[in-house]
Amino acid sequence: MPGVPPSNTARVSNAPVTVSIHRVVSPERVPEVTAWVQAGVQLANRWDGFLGSGWIRVAEGSSDWIMLYRFADAERLEAWESSPERKEWLAEGAGLVEERRVEKRTGIEGWFDAPSRQDEPAGPPLLPAPPRWKQSVAIWLGFFPVNLVFTVLVGWLVPAFAELHVVLRVLVSTAVLTPVMSFWVLPWVTARLSGWLHAPPRARRT
Repeated sequence: MPGVPPSNTARVSNAPVTVSIHRVVSPERVPEVTAWVQAGVQLANRWDGFLGSGWIRVAEGSSDWIMLYRFADAERLEAWESSPERKEWLAEGAGLVEERRVEKRTGIEGWFDAPSRQDEPAGPPLLPAPPRWKQSVAIWLGFFPVNLVFTVLVGWLVPAFAELHVVLRVLVSTAVLTPVMSFWVLPWVTARLSGWLHAPPRARRT
């Protein structure tokens, strides 16, 4: 992002890159900012390598907002970030938001890690990192239907597949499903579960 150095720059060029942006929005400008963000997402959707995005408020009534978006690799992310279209979109949003922090992460963990505050480096993260069981549920919710559809389709289209050695069957299925999960399914699932994933734990009754 122009003027804001990323705190974690992706080092693996061929791995998916998740970008987390902390922006501060004045309550009276929320409708304008929402329309501006939606326009940016629609623009990015037409860009090669774009895998999805999410935009959430930290808490009810909070002026802190977090945006997550993902690209298939660092090269295409860089192409998007340096594109004239994106620069024009950012110019349209000048004055609407105050940008605090940008982070870039690679791998599945990029969809779960919470960004840290730049204004309070020693303070807690803006969003609580989801517990491992929630991360597991999110991954399972994506993997189960994809694996089921793959198994049914392959069994119907290639009946001889069931006769292959189990190691070969697992090798083929994981080789096909892993990129599907990483590039499309997991970004889609986590974007829709972001409110639940980062929800604060309920206080226990005494």
